[in-house]
Amino acid sequence: MQLLLGDIARGKVKNSDLKVVGVVLAILAFFVFVPGALSSFKFLSTEYVYLMSFLKFAILATSGECLALRIRTGCYNSADFGILPKMIVWGGLGIFIKLAFVIFATGVPSVLATLGLGMDSNTLQSGNLGLRVVTAFAISICMNLIFAPIMMTIHKITDLHIQDYKGKLVALLNPIDVAGILNKIDWQVMFHIVFKLTIPFFWIPAHTITFLLPSEYQVLFAAVLGIALGLILATATAEKPRAKDNMMVLE
Repeated sequence: MQLLLGDIARGKVKNSDLKVVGVVLAILAFFVFVPGALSSFKFLSTEYVYLMSFLKFAILATSGECLALRIRTGCYNSADFGILPKMIVWGGLGIFIKLAFVIFATGVPSVLATLGLGMDSNTLQSGNLGLRVVTAFAISICMNLIFAPIMMTIHKITDLHIQDYKGKLVALLNPIDVAGILNKIDWQVMFHIVFKLTIPFFWIPAHTITFLLPSEYQVLFAAVLGIALGLILATATAEKPRAKDNMMVLE
């Protein structure tokens, strides 16, 4: 973060920063000013759920990692960073994240109904605000305590695998040495920062909001959260550069 803030303070914003800002503004302008753009996005997100999940995570979650890299090193990319393999991995993870959303958003309300708490599978759509918030919070807790640690570890394994191949696409064509990579993970950082801090203080509240959104926007919001988490991890773990690789995005 000091690198980025220092560049801004000295008036030395890089051309790459201006390009990124330009792309973001262009995308926002497209949805605001192009007739039918937002409705088309909603249609595609509804009709092609898993394809759109792949694309949203491939683009936005990888962008979060690039932003974290910029904060730490001053560059959005490097020779061994591996943007393309990261995009493919994030896209695949995005599909599994969507599956998890469906499973937990369906299953948790059913469990709550068996407990006689006045909530069921329709509460998120038709319940009053209080019941909807409680239901979304329960779904978020269950998903983040059960699914999130596994997902984070899988992402860490794939990220280190890509690093082992210097960011080259061939990494995705070679088997992953899971046992060997598990031994290389910094579990102190993984537990104390990624599991212990980001799950209760970032992901559970953030996903509570996510489950209150219309389903076609949930994946998009979740992928955007990856950008926010990239900033958090890059700032909080600046003295431990490899901690950024633990970034995980759930929908």
